[in-house]
Amino acid sequence: MPKLKTKSSVKKRFKMTATGKVLSGPQGKRHNLMARTQTAKRSARGNQVMVEADAKTVRQWAPYGLD
Repeated sequence: MPKLKTKSSVKKRFKMTATGKVLSGPQGKRHNLMARTQTAKRSARGNQVMVEADAKTVRQWAPYGLD
């Protein structure tokens, strides 16, 4: 059985915790920030744990995990 490749975009955008949860950066923090409230911008800081349904897809794209 050949090795599986990891998607390059997944390596750049996601991290995995030791327990297998997937962390992702916030959405909507690139441009048009004047339209968002200060509270929304503050709550989008740092990394956030992904919903399990989406995390399952990311784990398939990274078959051997992420560093």
